[in-house]
Amino acid sequence: MTDQTQETLPGTQTTEDEPFAVPADQLRPSLEAVLMVADQPLDAVSLATATGHPVETVVSTLQLLSEEYTEAGRGFDLRQVAGGWRFYTREEHAEVVERFVLDGQQSRLTQAALETLAVVAYKQPVSRARVSAVRGVNVDGVMRTLLTRGLVEEAGTDPVTGAHLYRTSSYFLERIGITSLDELPELAPYLPEMDDLDEIEGSIGLPRTPRRPAGSRDGADAGETGAQGPAEGPTANPEENA
Repeated sequence: MTDQTQETLPGTQTTEDEPFAVPADQLRPSLEAVLMVADQPLDAVSLATATGHPVETVVSTLQLLSEEYTEAGRGFDLRQVAGGWRFYTREEHAEVVERFVLDGQQSRLTQAALETLAVVAYKQPVSRARVSAVRGVNVDGVMRTLLTRGLVEEAGTDPVTGAHLYRTSSYFLERIGITSLDELPELAPYLPEMDDLDEIEGSIGLPRTPRRPAGSRDGADAGETGAQGPAEGPTANPEENA
């Protein structure tokens, strides 16, 4: 007897005769939504699998979107690089983007930045995609700001996905006045419980984070150092302001 217990997302139930596919009129916004939370270029095959449409249809739709962004004079465009597709800000706006990021170094963090920093602190080491999944929005711009301010740093790559991982820095501990991540308040009620976070990650197809020993946050303490990742340049996804 065929096993029929495979989990599906709400609203995406399928049958053997009717495989899942987003409605044709929703393909464009669906592709935009997936690309918005990606922390690395996505190939057409992955996008076709996610949307349930043929690769050829996905590629032609991506090309049309890229052309439309250019014709409309948008501040970002959709490029095919490194075998995949990703949003980037346009070079002609690099100066203003850089000024925005650098000028904000001494200003107070926005609510979006504080929430993103909290997710990194409690889930580290963590990829941008996971942070985006927890917050439900694209966090590229916020993460770039946190990197520029030295509050987070690179912590290697995910062995499964190859995505860059991030953790809080010793400067983060200094700024909030603690000597160890163990001094952070308990997770609840500020973030979902660990089981809830696992469900969020699993529902969007992310590998689930291994359980950590009690009292451990997988982060560096005040004396631990790591590879300080430079802030990414002004070629990044459209993002929320930080």
